[in-house]
Amino acid sequence: MSRRRDIETEDGTRVAVHVRQPDRPTDEAVVFVHGATFGARPAFDTPGYSWLADTASRGRAAYAVDAVGYGDSDRPVAMDDPDADPPSRADRVAEDLRRVLDSLARDHEHLHLVGYSWGTMVAGIACTRETEITSLVQFAPVYDPEPARVSAFDPGRDPAPKREATRTETRDRWDAHLPVPSDHRDPDAFDRFWTTLFDGQGVSDDPPTVEAPNGTLLDLTAAATGGPIYDAADIAVSTLVVRGSLDQTATREDGLRLYDDLTTGEAEYTEIANGSHFLALERRRETLFDRVATFHDGQ
Repeated sequence: MSRRRDIETEDGTRVAVHVRQPDRPTDEAVVFVHGATFGARPAFDTPGYSWLADTASRGRAAYAVDAVGYGDSDRPVAMDDPDADPPSRADRVAEDLRRVLDSLARDHEHLHLVGYSWGTMVAGIACTRETEITSLVQFAPVYDPEPARVSAFDPGRDPAPKREATRTETRDRWDAHLPVPSDHRDPDAFDRFWTTLFDGQGVSDDPPTVEAPNGTLLDLTAAATGGPIYDAADIAVSTLVVRGSLDQTATREDGLRLYDDLTTGEAEYTEIANGSHFLALERRRETLFDRVATFHDGQ
């Protein structure tokens, strides 16, 4: 089980960071940034499927950051004001991440950043501003999606500050990526994931429902309608772009556009067969963990 470390941002907001430490001190750390709907613990530290635990077992400290409005971080007041602008935009979260990275840099010489889904936008922005990052992994990136995909992200003309997702909707979304879900996902994987998710973001038991801020969807919509919200050419650190071959959210075409735009630093592109947008919780997860750890070994 991870422990929690709270970091205060410049405006006093509390950002929760979930931590797993290796058996011995290390000057290397991996910092994970989650996607648009699920916070840090369900994405990276679901019991039995923990990428944080795997990272620590390989000798690197592992940290997963809850963006504001997710998990154990502070809840923006705007989430409870139906007339407010949706909170938790990538640009703001990247500033909070910078504060986290500054804090972690006191304990570790090398910081490897891993973004996931919408979190790749946050990580991308951070790497165009932050010079202390050693390397970047963009896992399941949504970078420059086709305009036709706006309907998958768009929260509407007058978006509410938050949205809800039921247990059934969440499972159906995952299942839709997989030809035969039982061929790709362990029988207990969804239940463990949902229990971890509900623990941090649950708002109703009947039906079981979680909530998330809608600023993330505005970022995804902006990318689909106006192009990338960060300039990948400004990223100077070595970068790995990695996705599952079955991922319908982070498409191959979009991943390759990101890879092609990484013209300043060294870049690698990898696809992992038979993995979806939820690859880190599926049976091929060890292949993902190995590939990312090997990349870190080379930095």
